[in-house]
Formats: sequence, C-alpha cells, structure tokens
Amino acid sequence: MIAASGLDDFPWPKTLGVYERPVWRGDAFVLGGKKRRILEFSQATSHWTPELTALHEQEAGANHPIDRASRALAVASLKCFCRVQAPIILDVGSSSGYVLREIRNAIPGAALIASDYLLPPLLALAMKMPDLPILQFDLRRCPLPDNCVDAVTALNVLEHVDRDEEALAEIYRILRPGGVTHIEVPAGPHLFDIYDEQLLHQRRYRLHDLSAIAKRIGFELLIQTHLGFMVYPAFWLTKKRHRRLLSLSNADKREIVAAQIRRSERSKLLGYCLAIEQLFGRIVSYPWGIRCVVVGRKKRN
Repeated sequence: MIAASGLDDFPWPKTLGVYERPVWRGDAFVLGGKKRRILEFSQATSHWTPELTALHEQEAGANHPIDRASRALAVASLKCFCRVQAPIILDVGSSSGYVLREIRNAIPGAALIASDYLLPPLLALAMKMPDLPILQFDLRRCPLPDNCVDAVTALNVLEHVDRDEEALAEIYRILRPGGVTHIEVPAGPHLFDIYDEQLLHQRRYRLHDLSAIAKRIGFELLIQTHLGFMVYPAFWLTKKRHRRLLSLSNADKREIVAAQIRRSERSKLLGYCLAIEQLFGRIVSYPWGIRCVVVGRKKRN
C-alpha cells in the first residue's frame, strides 16, 4: 500500500459543486463524509475511446516490446533525474496502469497518482490497484494546484490532445521547481497512416518541434532522443505501405491495425533490437526512430 506520508496532506482539488477538499485515506477519497474511489473533473471531446483501450489490451496487453521499452525508459528517467527521497509522481494517461506498476517496483518510496481522461479504463484500474489514488481530468485544464508534484510521466498522450502546448504547459505548472517530466510521442509527421488514424492521433512529431515547445514553456531539456532507432527502416517501409490504405473502410483498417499490433507483439527480433538500443541509449541520443522522447526539468526559482 502507498504510504500515507506524501499524500496525507496533498492538496487534492475540489470537485464541482463540493466545497470540502477531498482527503485520501489509503483506499479511497473521503469527501462530504462519503467515500469516492475516483475524483472526476471536466469532460469534453476526447481523441481516445474505451474501445481503443480494449483493442490495445486484447492485442498487446503489457508485453508489446515497444511498450516495454517505453516504460523502461520512463522508469530510467525518473530514477536518474527525480532525486527527491519520497517523490510524488503523477502518471498522465494511466489507462491500464502498466507504467505505474513498474515505477512502484523501481521506486518503492514514491507516492503515485494515476490519471486519465476517460473514466472506464480508470474504473478497471481502480479494481487492479485498490490503494492507488486516481483522478479523471482533461490535461488542458488540469485541476491540480501549482507546484504540487515532483514528476510527471506522459507516454503517448500529447498526440491525442488538440491543444498540446496547453497540455504541456499544465504539466510545467503543476511540477515543483526542479521537478521532471518524461514525455513520449509518435515520431515522423510524414509517416501518418491508418494506424495513426485508427488510434485517433492528432499528429506525429518531429523531435526538434517537441523540444522547441518544451523550451518555449520553460523546461530545461535533459534528454532529447528517439525510441526504435534500430528498427526504423522496417517501420518506415510499413508506414509508407499503410499510407496507401487510407481509403479503405474503417472496419478493414481496424483489422489491419489489430493484425499489425499482434505481429509486432510476438516479434523476438524487435525485442532484441530494442534491448540493444536501450543499452547504448545510456550514452548516446538517437537521431531518428519510432517515437520521440523528451525529458525536461522545471527551472528552480
């Protein structure tokens, strides 16, 4: 169970129509004398759906090599740059909670907070991790107060947000001075294909564009690299082929995407390449790849 210290006096935001501030009791929030498992906030049009969560769960689960490498990078960033003894870490876009489990194992003293835009995946997460405080909110209008967390992870979130700079600015706002964020997004605007369309991506990114946004907001950049450098040629060929399929029906495109996830999830070669890449990634930054990775620090006062 998450230790009370760190979250017992955390400034949880008030929910709409309730004037009392919530209190976390280890397994639920207490608000107005009643228990609430999840604090719910604003709703608006989303570029993700519960069906897409179910698709990814069904076809890949926790074991897709790219997702495993993605989570490992996030954990490594936190261990390297979040030097607070008992940090408060917010995961944005928690969905199934896989990265939270790995952070908990790697940094057992951390107090973790899960969040997502959609409620259904969070209800399932609440059952799987009953001692985890969970927030539902729109990152563009994050209800958390200024300077309240030590680290934020956001893996494959910003590409679903129409006003991504606003969302990243909110991450900066809620970080304490010296706090860090680990951001990952799909790379290569020229590779937008049926996979991106079906997963409701607003865009794919150039690394220098994402870095420029982060700098403009105020982040000191600690890492700028790519994930999937070694497998990029095969990835590029697949994406170019899939771009020619954009005129197919949604049902056909959904089946192609599902099949692609299944094939890559079972690829031992992909797993080996990513493992080698991670080993050398400790000393080099990769100039291209499948996903862009930026780690930023909020400037100290």
